[in-house]
Amino acid sequence: MHDVSDVAGEPYRRIRAAHTDSTVTVYQAYHPRLGLPAARDGRFPAEWKRERMTWIKPSFLWMMYRCGWATKADQETVLAVEITREGFDHALANACLSHHVPALHGDFATWQATLRQSPARVQWDPERDLHLNPLPYRSLQLGLSGSASRAYADTWTVSIRDVTPLAREVHALVRAGQDEAARALLPVETPYPAGPLPHLGA
Repeated sequence: MHDVSDVAGEPYRRIRAAHTDSTVTVYQAYHPRLGLPAARDGRFPAEWKRERMTWIKPSFLWMMYRCGWATKADQETVLAVEITREGFDHALANACLSHHVPALHGDFATWQATLRQSPARVQWDPERDLHLNPLPYRSLQLGLSGSASRAYADTWTVSIRDVTPLAREVHALVRAGQDEAARALLPVETPYPAGPLPHLGA
């Protein structure tokens, strides 16, 4: 877990996000029947399944890669969800890596037991550029289940915005070869001050 990025000054694993002193913005994409009411009301509707694992992504471009610029089925509405840093930090502190790393977890059975008991899990996936090509360093995906999923939906969420128009505008500029203009519209994501996360390999 000591990989080194090929990009000068950029660690292999880092949380990059739009954040304030009290909140952090993450992204999700949904079918409009869930996404539009959530954005309208600023909270997730009752139909949002709180018992299921939900994955949140602080990287806008990774979300664009995942949802195909809001074109994939059931991912046509992209939401920017502003949550409390207290909740986000709690999830990180209690998360487990989604894959077994002997140097961190010891034997496989120990990791499995930890994963089952953890309300959150982490994957480090390649960050993406404007053309959604993988970069040589990784960004966070955070999966929430059980108590963390319920808290995310009903306690941690501060605001929900529909950023589908932004996704489409940036995509249109990229397709037109106007990368500089597209990049100027991207949310400003800076290193999130989470501190060392040795249990997550970062």
